[in-house]
Amino acid sequence: MSDIPLHRYLPRLPEAALQEFIEWCVLEQAKAAECNFTPDQSKLNNLPPTEYITQLIDQFMKVKPDPIKAGLVAAIAGKEADQHGLSGLAVIADFIALYVKYLIPKDGNTPQQAEMILTDASQKQCEKFMEIAKKYDVTF
Repeated sequence: MSDIPLHRYLPRLPEAALQEFIEWCVLEQAKAAECNFTPDQSKLNNLPPTEYITQLIDQFMKVKPDPIKAGLVAAIAGKEADQHGLSGLAVIADFIALYVKYLIPKDGNTPQQAEMILTDASQKQCEKFMEIAKKYDVTF
């Protein structure tokens, strides 16, 4: 499988870093899945990280270019995130990273092509995660 186990490191990031990672997932990486999401900033202004993330995710989850695929992907991502045993903002970040990653492979005609697309998406998440962690002086 294309698992780069980010879930192991998510709990080590401060709330601000988790917020930044989640924002990147839903605002940038989701574009590869043709989810062009623009949040309603008026509902996000001046919220503490936990509420901000909850509101951002609520808005994002309402954007579904393909509702059937989005529903299936949400179920798969939710089940996998549950198995990781995280809590708080880390579980939200884990779910969103998985959800966005699994939405991306729309062009894989074979299992091998889909796996390559998933691996690439995982690698991009890992690179961004490490960049954010470094910014917040978190080392692994």
